[in-house]
Amino acid sequence: MKRLFILAMALFAAACFAEKNPNIVYLMADDQSTYTLGCYGNADVKTPNIDKLAVDGMTFDNHYDTTAICMASRATVMTGMYEYKHGCNFSHGEMMTDTWKKSYPLLLREAGYMTAFAGKFGFELRDTPDGPKLELPAEDFDWWGGAPGQSSYDTKKNKSMAAYAEEYPHATLSYGAFGRDFIRGAAKAGKPFCLSISFKAPHRPVAPDPKFDDVYAGKTFTKPANYGREHGEHFSKQSKKDRQYERFHEWNYSDKYDEVMALYNQQIYAIDIAVGMVREALEEQGVADNTVIIYTSDNGFFCGSHGYGSKVLPYEESVRVPMIIYDPRHSNSGKKLRSDALTGNIDFAPTMLRLAGLPVPENMDGADLMELYTEPDRPIHESLALINVWGKAPTHALGVVTKEMKYIHWGYAAEGFDVTEELYHLGKDPLELTNHAANPEYSPAMQQMREAYDKQLAHWNAEAVPYNNYQSYGTVFDRETPKAEKEALLPKAKSVKKKKKK
Repeated sequence: MKRLFILAMALFAAACFAEKNPNIVYLMADDQSTYTLGCYGNADVKTPNIDKLAVDGMTFDNHYDTTAICMASRATVMTGMYEYKHGCNFSHGEMMTDTWKKSYPLLLREAGYMTAFAGKFGFELRDTPDGPKLELPAEDFDWWGGAPGQSSYDTKKNKSMAAYAEEYPHATLSYGAFGRDFIRGAAKAGKPFCLSISFKAPHRPVAPDPKFDDVYAGKTFTKPANYGREHGEHFSKQSKKDRQYERFHEWNYSDKYDEVMALYNQQIYAIDIAVGMVREALEEQGVADNTVIIYTSDNGFFCGSHGYGSKVLPYEESVRVPMIIYDPRHSNSGKKLRSDALTGNIDFAPTMLRLAGLPVPENMDGADLMELYTEPDRPIHESLALINVWGKAPTHALGVVTKEMKYIHWGYAAEGFDVTEELYHLGKDPLELTNHAANPEYSPAMQQMREAYDKQLAHWNAEAVPYNNYQSYGTVFDRETPKAEKEALLPKAKSVKKKKKK
């Protein structure tokens, strides 16, 4: 009897914990532009499940990835820290295990959550900067469907997902199936859970699921109003010195726009189906009413805007991405609300911890997004840093964005380059068609944004990790540093490793 009583009390406690603490589902696309969703105003695309999520929840219109490349962005999501604090990006180095231990999946699991990860993990770990690379942390999750590197669209090539290959040969839907099965398992266990799915789609190389070949066959797509090279002439000389500029032609945005966008959107259509699979599983298992869903992308994509392709640079199409939250427990759900507050990918980890009733570690830079779910117009950030220290040295830049303005500092000052400043009035010019840096009418705004920039740079100087070449950028990005002093450091800042594809 005593044993039965103890078991009953344990089950009761678990049930109370599960009811008090919501389940969390975090869904992240790879390279998804806001061009690609009906809920962001594109009538050319079909994204019914994601659009329904927006109707049920809240859509965020000023959400930024503070570094617009997958490795650094994913590390930022996991840790709630800016790149220079987690110290992780291509050609810089891996995340240290001490940092990983303070990530949201590990903190949630320690608190009793059942956790799962599937998809492109995106970064690697080391115990020390000079130590060997470690295996992916599969043991840190209750369910594991992750893959190293860029992962594969061919399900059978993703070792942890091979069991899904026969029914779902293309990886995108396999992740939806993984999510469905995990939700069933977690519901049966009676524990609160956190499911994180990191889709590879629509990352290149282009490999859409042939099951959906007819969705956009022969489709004509409306080009954005800032499409083409004529709308990028005012961008910095530095920004034109890497593959983002070359890929306007290389990836056929210049001459085969409809064909390119059809394949791009076909890949996102498959994500939409997978989102539907996850939501259907939540309903089937009776846990939908206590599950918070977050949908976003690790970075955006130019898709021909300003005559650029790819991502990385701190312009809107690259750094501003879709973000939707649905909390079925909240009275604001179902009202089709939108928030234009400034938000960033540094906010996801602290938000998930707060949802779970956990304290947010002091090392995290983000804020609680659920404050905006209650008050959509309430500011949670005055500004956010926008970082690029990947790729060819001229394109390394630090920017700062507010709800109304954006300032970008291009610090490369060698080989015929001069330090360049850009200022955009996003509130009036969201397409970034006019650089006001030299406009006397914007002198007060320029001074204000420089001050905001200096504040962000001071945080970099105070908090940057002492490894992986992050501290030198405090000098490169300093507005007052003489050109000769910057030039002496710039060779160290060159960070392209051509053997890797991003």
